[in-house]
Amino acid sequence: MKAAVITDQHFGMRKGSRLFHEYFQKFYEDIFFPTLEKEGIKTLIDMGDTFDNRRSIDLWSLEWSKTNYFDRLRDMGVTVYTVVGNHTAYYKNNNDVNSIQLLLREYSNMVLVRNHAEYKIGDTKCLFLGWMNDENKAKIKRKIKSTKAKVVFAHLELNGYSVYKGYTQDGGGCHGNPDLFDKFDRVYTGHYHTRSNDGKVYYLGNPYEMYWNDCEDTRGFHIWDSDTFEATPVNNPYRIFYKIYYNDTPYQIFDPTEYAGKIVKVIVQKRSNPKDFEKFIDKLHSVGVEDLKVIESADWNHGYIHSQDFTAEEDENTIALLNRFIEESEISLDKNRVKKLVGGLYAKACEVE
Repeated sequence: MKAAVITDQHFGMRKGSRLFHEYFQKFYEDIFFPTLEKEGIKTLIDMGDTFDNRRSIDLWSLEWSKTNYFDRLRDMGVTVYTVVGNHTAYYKNNNDVNSIQLLLREYSNMVLVRNHAEYKIGDTKCLFLGWMNDENKAKIKRKIKSTKAKVVFAHLELNGYSVYKGYTQDGGGCHGNPDLFDKFDRVYTGHYHTRSNDGKVYYLGNPYEMYWNDCEDTRGFHIWDSDTFEATPVNNPYRIFYKIYYNDTPYQIFDPTEYAGKIVKVIVQKRSNPKDFEKFIDKLHSVGVEDLKVIESADWNHGYIHSQDFTAEEDENTIALLNRFIEESEISLDKNRVKKLVGGLYAKACEVE
């Protein structure tokens, strides 16, 4: 039996941004629902954080999510197994009050797991786990020890996996190390938005870009086979964040069409003729980019970085650059702890609206 697996959709994110929800809709209209129909899939596993804000959602976003997602799943006869994630639990120390239960009561095809539950998908017994917190952690750990299930679907914050491209949760994950799950054949989980795995625990990643640290990082959903336990990715071809490297790029032959309605950074590597650069930027504005920022490469050569003879590589993302800067700095502090602190601060900064 085949089931679709999706996680961390974050409906209502960025205060119900119309731009982002239109971008989400292209994925659902062109990729997600056509794949379910083509594959004849009638089971969907949602591994948490379906909604973005644990405390509220605006009415437009709620109506959008019902019309474009939940109604369609119900009308297609798809059973949805969904676990409570940290973004859908109102309290931080328990999952009792959650947005799935409160907002989606009319959907009889929804099966909600607040803490833990076992269900058969095909012939395979699976353990479903909601977000572990102070109230349910002991109960969930007892269930992990006693269950005969071979496969887990959950929303976990484990050490040793990529939080986003370029940054690994080496320590400090609130659910600890993955050895808690050694008995299982496979563990599939949400929470981290980028894909990573060690052959047993699989972070499947969310369906689309949401912040700049998602740029150029493959997203989508998966088709899971209950016989082989394999999860096959179905990638999302659509992007919303773009980086353009300007290196005296001739504006006459530059085609800005694909950047219409997108969020764009122009990173200047070489600009010999300011007027030609202005015409290049004007072409981007002419197609209606949603947001445009110009980043001067020279900005990296000021202050402390310059004093340390530190040179940013043109293809480095921000977190990789920060980690390398820390590594090359002559400081007496524990560099791994500094990296974790900076990585955490960077992740929070990327989510500032």
